[in-house]
Amino acid sequence: MTTVVQAATLVVVAVGGLAVVLTRDPVRQALVSSVYGLALAALFLAFQAPDVALSQIVVAALAVPAMILLALVKIEEEEG
Repeated sequence: MTTVVQAATLVVVAVGGLAVVLTRDPVRQALVSSVYGLALAALFLAFQAPDVALSQIVVAALAVPAMILLALVKIEEEEG
């Protein structure tokens, strides 16, 4: 049963990574990257690494997309 969950999360992470790469709009890419970070956190939980999963949620799903979005807002303010 565990290997089925692990295989499923691996597939979700692979599809999520492809979605991040194929997204062209920077704002959407930041949001898709956040969802990808949550998928990675689920993968870490499936492989029994809850401490890494918690760190992944904080960094990849919250902090990095927030910094990207704030940087995009700052760039748009300076251009406009």
